[in-house]
Amino acid sequence: MIIDKAEVILTSPDRNFVTLKITTREGLSGLGDATLNGREQAVVAYLRDHVVQLLVGRDASRIEDAWQFLYRSAYWRRGPVTMAAIAAVDMALWDIKAKAAGMPVYQLLGGASRSGLLAYGHASGKSSQELFDSIRAHQERGYRAIRVQSGVPGLKSIYGIASNATFEANRGIRYDHEPAQRGALPNEEDWDTRSYLRHVPTVFEEVRNEFGPEIPLLHDGHHRMTPIQAARLGKDLEPYDLFWLEDCTPSENQEALRLVRRHTITPLAVGEVFNTVWDFKDLVRDQLIDYVRGSVTHMGGITALKKTLEYAAMYQIKSGMHGPTDISPVGMAAQMHLGMAIHNFGIQEYMQHGAKTDQVFQQSFTWSDGLLHPSDTPGLGVELDVDEAGRYPYEQAYLPFSRLADGTVHDW
Repeated sequence: MIIDKAEVILTSPDRNFVTLKITTREGLSGLGDATLNGREQAVVAYLRDHVVQLLVGRDASRIEDAWQFLYRSAYWRRGPVTMAAIAAVDMALWDIKAKAAGMPVYQLLGGASRSGLLAYGHASGKSSQELFDSIRAHQERGYRAIRVQSGVPGLKSIYGIASNATFEANRGIRYDHEPAQRGALPNEEDWDTRSYLRHVPTVFEEVRNEFGPEIPLLHDGHHRMTPIQAARLGKDLEPYDLFWLEDCTPSENQEALRLVRRHTITPLAVGEVFNTVWDFKDLVRDQLIDYVRGSVTHMGGITALKKTLEYAAMYQIKSGMHGPTDISPVGMAAQMHLGMAIHNFGIQEYMQHGAKTDQVFQQSFTWSDGLLHPSDTPGLGVELDVDEAGRYPYEQAYLPFSRLADGTVHDW
């Protein structure tokens, strides 16, 4: 299966997506997701200017060889741009191989380890009643597990809350987290960690009182806390039995998680901004986390994340793959196939894409009774409507950023 053509397609239906389409001489094609939210053009240039010409003439069936070649031959390894580009190639090659075999990708990865993937959705509200309404709406849409994000008194616009500003910036589409917002400059949000630490435990107490002890609840700290602040929050949330506390502190400093771990038994999830197994190595080996948050799109593809999760399985650490709407339907499908096959699946983040995105990316997965299934369609189960994609040209977009009350830029 010799690669005849590789095309980079940048489209912006509900938001910007970068897709690589690889076609063989026999006419088989595969898709890969290379979206890097807010920095999409950097990956487009990496693929178009440095990778596409290296693919033409290669054997599409040699997936491991292609991965090692793209990772090692550039000398400058790792990083989000490089690994998103490699991921797109890797996904597309798995898509082609599975289509050639006439089976879904998860069958090539060893077959199904389960009948479906437990997924969680994002509920939020500026007030208790608004939050309760959002949780109920998600339950009506089939979610069994819910991520809970709440407004904080005194703060106008913070991560995880569907505010009027984000509603307007995204043309009437509600997001329960801030996607990259279209415009020439990023939006500024405010933040105060002490107010947040005082308020969040009261939110979970109210949610448990309203919805009971059985529903799995998750929360995202989004890198906002110092290690000792994160330890305090984890301890304060212990009575409410969280499924996990995510990104409680910036994890570039791996030792920070050791301090958090000493002070709380709340399960910890980390890694949506990680790019390779090396970012997880010490955290997994020292059992400082409970869930690997890496995504297929940002970790170098199915090949690389599967190896990372097999390593994590040795330490009874499970998957919690990143799945917001800046992971395209192609990337989400790849994660579903991987989640079906691995033994140590934990949960899948699942934010539903908008109607325009679903028209551009024609999907075959199913969502029923709180479980995702990638379908038994050969390949990844996603096809790109190139003509429809062409109706939505790229638009400049940036993720927001935060400042403290004194004007200091803070972790967003």
